[in-house]
Amino acid sequence: MSIEIQAPTSIQDVLFSQNVRQAIPFELITAQGLFARCAKSPFSIYTPHRIHFHSLVIVTKGQSTHMVDFQEYPLSTGTILPLTQGQVHAFRESTTLDGYVISFDESFITQNISEQNLFHFLQFYHTPILSIKPPGIASFRPILTLLEQLQADPTSHLKSELAHSLFMALLLQVKRLTNKETTIHDSQRFKDFIRFKQLVTTNFAESHNAKTYAQMLSVSYNYLNDICKEMSNKTAKAFIDSWLLLEIKRSIIENKYTYQEIAYRMGFNEPSNFIRFFKKHTGSTPSKFAENMATPLPR
Repeated sequence: MSIEIQAPTSIQDVLFSQNVRQAIPFELITAQGLFARCAKSPFSIYTPHRIHFHSLVIVTKGQSTHMVDFQEYPLSTGTILPLTQGQVHAFRESTTLDGYVISFDESFITQNISEQNLFHFLQFYHTPILSIKPPGIASFRPILTLLEQLQADPTSHLKSELAHSLFMALLLQVKRLTNKETTIHDSQRFKDFIRFKQLVTTNFAESHNAKTYAQMLSVSYNYLNDICKEMSNKTAKAFIDSWLLLEIKRSIIENKYTYQEIAYRMGFNEPSNFIRFFKKHTGSTPSKFAENMATPLPR
C-alpha cells in the first residue's frame, strides 16, 4: 500500500457495493475496523477518491486531518464530518482516530423529503465539520450500540426499518446538539435552496448564470440570492462559481482530459476564459494547481 497521497492520478470512483456486504444500503463500522479492512484491499482510503454514497464520520477519540475536496480539515474528539456523494476525500495514513463511519446509499434517505433535508441540513449548515462536546458524543453511544447489534443480527426481518429509524434518531440528536433552529430543514426556503443546489450540480456546465437558475426554479433572482446568503453565506452567483471551481479541480486531478477539453466540458466558450476564471478564484493556473497536488501531502 502506498504511504503517500499522490496527485494528479486518476481518482478512483468508490461505489457503496464495492466493500460493503450488507443486505440493506447502510453500514456502520468502527474507524479502526475500516482501516483494517482497507489494509487488506487494493483500494486505499488514504488516496483521494470520489464516493458515490453518503457518509458520516464520528470521532470519539484522537486527532488527525482529513482532505475533503482539496482542503485539509482538523479532526479531533467530538468532530462529526458529513460527506455527500460526489465528494473527493481521503483519510491520513498516520491517523489514530477512534470512532465510527456510517455509510449509506441515497435510497436509504429517500423515504420522504424531510429526511433528505435533515442530512443535507447538517452538511450545509456545518460544512465541512461539526463539533460536539464529549457529553454529547457520549449520548450517541446507545444508538450506535443498537445499530451495531442490529447489523450483527443475521435475520433480516424489519432490519431496514429499524436501521432507518435509529439513523434518523442519530441525525436528530446531532442536529439538536448543534443548537440550530429545529424546523429550518423543513422550511420552504431551505427546500428551495436544496432544489437550487441540485440544479447547479447537474447543470453547472450548461449555465453559469444565476438568473437562469432562478427561472428554472420559478422564483425571483432576489429571492434566490436571499436564500443562498442565508443557507451558504454566498450569493447565488458565488455559489455557482464555487461549485464550478470544485468540478474543475476534480477534473484536473482526474487527469483524464486536457485543459482545453476541461474548458469546453465546463461550459467555457474559450480556453482562455477558463484560465482566467480559474486564476481569478484561486490566484493560480490549472497547471500550477496540478503541480501542487502532485506534491506528497503531509501524513
